[in-house]
Amino acid sequence: MRLFTGLSLPPNTLANLTRVLALLRPTAALRWSPPANLHITTRFIGTWPAARLTELQGALASVAVPDPIPVTTAGFGFFPNPHNPRALFAAVQAGPELYALARRIDETVLALGGAEETQPYVPHVTLARLNKENIAGLQEQITSMTDTHFGSFNAVDFHLYLSEAGLYTTLATYSLLRAA
Repeated sequence: MRLFTGLSLPPNTLANLTRVLALLRPTAALRWSPPANLHITTRFIGTWPAARLTELQGALASVAVPDPIPVTTAGFGFFPNPHNPRALFAAVQAGPELYALARRIDETVLALGGAEETQPYVPHVTLARLNKENIAGLQEQITSMTDTHFGSFNAVDFHLYLSEAGLYTTLATYSLLRAA
C-alpha cells in the first residue's frame, strides 16, 4: 500500500482552488490534480506493508499537537524551481505548529522502520505535475491573477491516506484537539 499523511482542506479553500484549476487547466496540458485529491501533505510514507497498517495507525494516534494549526493557502510555486518545474503548487503559510506536526509524524514513521524523508518539509497543495510541457501560457495566467489568496483555516485534525490508482482514500483521522 502507498500511504501518506496530510491535512484536508475546508470547503471554501477547496472551492477557491477548484476555480483556479478550472482557470489554469486550458493554459497547459499537464497532469492536473483532481479537486478531490487536493490536500496538504505532512509526510509521504510510501510503500507500507498491509499487515502493519494497524501498527502504523496506532502509532499515528499518539501524535499530538495540543491546538488547532492556523494555515493559509495563497500564491503559487514550482518544484524544484520555476526554471525547471516538475510540479505546480499552491503555497501554504503556517506557523511552527505545522512543522512540529510534520516532524512528529516523521519521527513516528521512522521509529516503525519507515524510509527516511530526503527532502526538507515544504507545506503545499499540489495542483499539477509537469514533464517537459511548455508552460509559458500557464506562467502568464498566474502572473496576471490579482487574487491568489485561496483561504485560511485552523486545521483540527490530520489524516492517513491511501494512494491507489490516482485516487486518495482516507484510512484514519487523528484529532489535534486533545488535552495536552
